[in-house]
Amino acid sequence: MFGILGWIVYGLIVGVVAKLLMPGRDPGGFIITALLGIAGAVVGGFIGQALGLYGPGEAAGFLMSTLGAVVLLFLYHKLRRPTSVRQV
Repeated sequence: MFGILGWIVYGLIVGVVAKLLMPGRDPGGFIITALLGIAGAVVGGFIGQALGLYGPGEAAGFLMSTLGAVVLLFLYHKLRRPTSVRQV
């Protein structure tokens, strides 16, 4: 149980760092940024360890997790269509 809670807290931190690295208006707000940070931490960490780039607990894991969150945030920005305000 603590492992899951650890990934959530870690993902929140990574999400904040990713948001700082990608300035601009965030269409999803804090909740979406946090969820993308958690997903980026999990995906980036998994890919880095699966490729053998680093082991568990190494500092490179934070960098790879941050990179994963930045990529997911970037894709979200590109795929999310801005809602246009219709004037009547």
